[in-house]
Amino acid sequence: MSGFSLKDQLFNEVTVRTLAVPFGAAGVFDADRFVARVVAAMPPLELKERINLIADELIGVLPNDFPDTVMAIKASLPPPLDPTRTDDDFGSFIYAPLGVVVEKQGIEDHLDLSLDLLEDLTQRFSMEFSIRAFLNRWPNETVKRMNAWAHHENYHVRRLASEGLRPKLPWGKSIPQTTSDRLPVLDALHVDSTRFVTRSVANHLNDIAKREPDVVIDLLDNWISKGQQDRKELDWMRRHALRSLIKEGHSGAMAHLGHDAKIAIDAAEVTITPDTLAIGEKAEITASFTAPKGGPIIADYVIDFVKSNGSSAPKVFKMKVLQAKPDVEIILKKAHLFKKGATTFTLYPGVHRISLQINGRIVASSQFVLS
Repeated sequence: MSGFSLKDQLFNEVTVRTLAVPFGAAGVFDADRFVARVVAAMPPLELKERINLIADELIGVLPNDFPDTVMAIKASLPPPLDPTRTDDDFGSFIYAPLGVVVEKQGIEDHLDLSLDLLEDLTQRFSMEFSIRAFLNRWPNETVKRMNAWAHHENYHVRRLASEGLRPKLPWGKSIPQTTSDRLPVLDALHVDSTRFVTRSVANHLNDIAKREPDVVIDLLDNWISKGQQDRKELDWMRRHALRSLIKEGHSGAMAHLGHDAKIAIDAAEVTITPDTLAIGEKAEITASFTAPKGGPIIADYVIDFVKSNGSSAPKVFKMKVLQAKPDVEIILKKAHLFKKGATTFTLYPGVHRISLQINGRIVASSQFVLS
């Protein structure tokens, strides 16, 4: 049985035909011939390569004059995504190649027309990757447009203003913008009524926090004082924006969320069962402790994984967020799979350390053997 293939799910004869048929109906090019060429060339290509293939094939059959290309694309687009939804409406990946066409054909001589078209396209599928080419080539002009997009009536366009500017957008090109370029957009969008936008803002802040934690904490304090966003939504954004700092045990982030990094902890223990296991097996982690004075607790466990050179590197895993009662023992359990062949990192045999982390502070440790 073959495994799941994202590239085949997103780019196949059906989806390519969905893109091509409206162009054919408008008399722009022969849809059947286009589909046949693309489908024949796709099998050995990875996802990004398929996007570029389709874009190059489109450039070969669309009008030579970019303004005419824009008219042809706009005439062939499906209706915008449902504006009444507020989250998880990503659109269809098959429209991503149209953004690449704009990058390649319009970036030098047709800036405003290109940005106008990206504004339309992102209402069918996010143009967060294509906009980054413009942030590199035309930084001031593109940031100015994104500030305007932060007030757009369509929430997909508002999200693009944040998502496209993220300093660490996964799979995105690096961009030269500074935090000061980004903050006006984020300040405008933090009051947004859609989770699709506020999630992007929180992820954006999480990116910034990895280098400038105090800037993010100060900004969140400022948003609390303004009181412009629903407090429940803002509290969700704060937790999501500070999640990496919390994992690292950053005292300022802990304090911002009401957790005392120096909270008193007694009788702390952490064990793993079995304490000798093979890569690919699952173990149960048990943590126990008391907080003499009680208080809000973020309990994590940290595994110092052995690396190929014999050194170790810590990785933090979530256990539970809770409110501890004074002197009441807390017992937490979590199953952990030491996955073999993981794509994110490789496991190596050896003596490992597991630790219990409370509000960012290691309070107990023990060892186990991975073989």
